[in-house]
Amino acid sequence: MHNPVAVTTAQDPAGLKTRKVNASLSLSSRGGFKSVWSEFNRAIRFHSERIPAGFASVQIGSGDNNGDNNIGSNDGNSSNGSRNDGCGVFVDDGVRLNGVEGESPKRVLILMSDTGGGHRASAEAIKAAFNEEFGDDYQVFITDLWSEHTPWPFNQLPRSYNFLVKHKALWKMTYYGTAPRVIHQSNFAATSTFIAREVAKGLMKYQPDIIISVHPLMQHVPLRVLRAKGLLQKIVFTTVVTDLSTCHPTWFHKLVTRCYCPSTDVSKRAMKAGLEPSQIKVYGLPVRPSFVKPVRPKGELRRELGMDEDLPAVLLMGGGEGMGPIEATARALAGLLSIDWKVQVKVKGFVTKMEECMGACDCIITKAGPGTIAEAMIRGLPIILNDYIAGQEVGNVPFRG
Repeated sequence: MHNPVAVTTAQDPAGLKTRKVNASLSLSSRGGFKSVWSEFNRAIRFHSERIPAGFASVQIGSGDNNGDNNIGSNDGNSSNGSRNDGCGVFVDDGVRLNGVEGESPKRVLILMSDTGGGHRASAEAIKAAFNEEFGDDYQVFITDLWSEHTPWPFNQLPRSYNFLVKHKALWKMTYYGTAPRVIHQSNFAATSTFIAREVAKGLMKYQPDIIISVHPLMQHVPLRVLRAKGLLQKIVFTTVVTDLSTCHPTWFHKLVTRCYCPSTDVSKRAMKAGLEPSQIKVYGLPVRPSFVKPVRPKGELRRELGMDEDLPAVLLMGGGEGMGPIEATARALAGLLSIDWKVQVKVKGFVTKMEECMGACDCIITKAGPGTIAEAMIRGLPIILNDYIAGQEVGNVPFRG
C-alpha cells in the first residue's frame, strides 16, 4: 500500500507554464513488488513449458561491473550453471517429493514477517500468482510466524526491527554480527528450545503441503520443527530470496527443497552457504501479476489520477517503514499544505495500485528497496535512490539501472 501525493505546477503570472512536475509521494508502503511462483515438481504440475505469471518473464541482472544491470530475458541459461533446465521444475533432477501428491486443493503456507513492507508484499504477490495461475487447485495462506505464533519477546520481531533500522549503528552491529554461521545457528538452536512447540502448532494449523519462506528468519526454526516431526519428506519447503545481492546468510538452509534466487549474485551466495546446485534456481524478484500485464496509456492513467497529462512526472516513495515518524510527517504535511505553492498539491490516502502510479510517471525517487527497484525496471522508469538500509540493501544500489 502506498500514499501518493500528486503535485503539479500552476501557470506563472505571465500565463506561461513554468517548470512543471507531477510527483507522487508514498509515505508508507507495504508492498512494492509482487508475484513470483512456480514449479515444484511433476506432482504439483507447475507449468514446465513457460515462466508462470508471478515471475514476469524477466530476471534481474547480476549487478557485476560490466554495467549491464538491466532486466534481461529469463531464458533459463544462467551463467552460474545453477539453472539450465529451462524453467527449474523438479523433473529429472532426482528430487523426490511426497507431500504434494494426492487430491486438490493443495495447501500452501507462506511464511513472512512485517520487518519492512517487502516481505509481506512478496507473500501477497506469490498468493496472487497462485490464484491467477491455478485458481482453486491451491489454497494459499500467509502468516507472520513470529508475531502470530510465538510468545513474548519473540513476537516483537517487527517492532525490534523497526527500532534497529532507525538506529543505524545498532542495525549494522546486529546484521553483520549475526552473519557468521556459528553465531546465527547457535542463536536459532537456542531460540528453538523456547518456541518449537508454538511454531509447530502454528505450522500444523494450516496442514500445508508446501511451505514457502520469503523471510531470512523463516528457514531455520521451521525446518528444525519439520525435521523433528519427520515431515521433511512430506512437506515441500522452498525459499524465495527477496534481496538482490547482499542478502544475509540466514536466507540459506541446506534442508530446503528449493531456493529461488533473484540474481546470480545470490545464487553464488547460496552455493557458498552449502546448498547444492540442484536446490538453486535463478529467477527475477517476485512482482505482482499486474506489473506483467500490458501498460495502460500514460495519458489515461494521469487523467484517472488527476495529474496534468503534459507535465513531466516524478514518483517519490518511502519504504515499508514509511518516511519517518508518523506524527512528525503528518504535522509537516499539514504545514506544507498551508503554503501558497506555485504548484498544485494533492494528498491521497493509501493506494494499492502502484503499477498505475508508476505507469503515469517518468521517473522514480525511492530508497533501495529491491521490490520497488524491480517494479520500476519492469516499467522502464529511471531510478534515483535517496537512501538504503545498511546490510541487505547495500547491494541493491548497482541494480538501479
